Amino acid sequence: MSTPVAIAPARGKLGVLLVGLGAVSTTVIAGVLAIRKGIAKPIGSLTQMGTIRLGKRTENRSPKISDIVPLSTLDDLVFGGWDIFEDDCYAAARTAGVIEPSLLDKVRPELEQIRPWPAVFDQRYVKRLDGPHVKKGKNKKDLAEQVIADIRQFKASHQLDRLVMVWCGSTEVFMTESEAHATTACFERALEANDPSIPSSMVYAYAAIREGIPYANAAPNLTADIPALVELAAKTKTPLAGKDLKTGQTLLKTIIAPGLKARLLGVDGWYSTNILGNRDGEVLDDPESFKTKEESKKSVLDYILQPQLYPDLYGHLCHVVRINYYPPRGDNKEGWDNIDLVGWLGYPMQLKINFLCRDSILAAPIVLDVALFMDLASRAGMSGVQEWLSFYFKSPVHAPQVYPEHDLFIQLMKLKNTLRYLKGEELITHLGREYYD
Repeated sequence: MSTPVAIAPARGKLGVLLVGLGAVSTTVIAGVLAIRKGIAKPIGSLTQMGTIRLGKRTENRSPKISDIVPLSTLDDLVFGGWDIFEDDCYAAARTAGVIEPSLLDKVRPELEQIRPWPAVFDQRYVKRLDGPHVKKGKNKKDLAEQVIADIRQFKASHQLDRLVMVWCGSTEVFMTESEAHATTACFERALEANDPSIPSSMVYAYAAIREGIPYANAAPNLTADIPALVELAAKTKTPLAGKDLKTGQTLLKTIIAPGLKARLLGVDGWYSTNILGNRDGEVLDDPESFKTKEESKKSVLDYILQPQLYPDLYGHLCHVVRINYYPPRGDNKEGWDNIDLVGWLGYPMQLKINFLCRDSILAAPIVLDVALFMDLASRAGMSGVQEWLSFYFKSPVHAPQVYPEHDLFIQLMKLKNTLRYLKGEELITHLGREYYD
């Protein structure tokens, strides 16, 4: 047993700032409101339903995670956010079509009270969307100051104790690091110069980090994972996490691929295709936005299977990812995977998976967990990249000198061991020799 980390208590209200009040955000908010009323269950949420083993197996200690670390309760959450459309959260949720109207109507008054602030938006970065509810300013620095003003007003008017921000906006066009991203000073000069290498998501991230508000990126955009904002986060002691929520097809890849590798079964090919009809699907119909998503989805297998270590098994893997916009499905995403396997003596086998899922239903508990764990990290004095939250992301942000961990089971062990460390509990290695020596 080690000394527990000093964690400030979760007193008062926690403001959850969501950038984009579309399908994912309204599903999170309506879900939390329904769970508060006792008319739904927080299925899929580790913070609400998960347990954690403490000590040896013989001790039979497996409390709920929420009972061992001080997390904000759902009753203490207050939601706010920005969107390019003026619809309140009830109207936006009806448009999204994820949650049944009969359930939405039970939380309608609370949803109608949540109206978005005008968003920072530039169609150059999300070409398939446009909306009238946007901020205007002389430059991107001015827009960032307007976001900060929104945040401060929200905190004061609701008498909030703390805040977290999660980018739940659309996938922006593919970008790579540039000179503007090198240092905080370069970044701030680029804001004032309206540099095109700073998309809308970076304006929000800068505003949050400057205010010391934990920031998580739920999309695959290049955002807070640039040296300039990592530097600023170190200065303001701000936790960062991301990126791209691990929901449908990639979730299955991070479950199945580790199992195939554990048994040293070869993989010649992995073909993945999706049909999706919500706003996310419409945005991804643009090749430049799809490139950002494709990079996020395709890197998973390379890091899990490690072809450089197992060239005979994975050295010639053909990995194809497709996303097709198909409006009739709405938020009902369907993913097909064909996996061409190689077994003993080179004999071919196949695995075929058809996953019919609800994109926002899978994403909502992740957004909730990330918000609560990021607030915990802040109260525990943890700043910078929170790699222990990689469990939730397709492209986990990580230290530059190491590769990202994509194996879902290793990620969960990392997350739970971090919680054990915070509480001064023994880390679990699963060696188990003490039961037999």
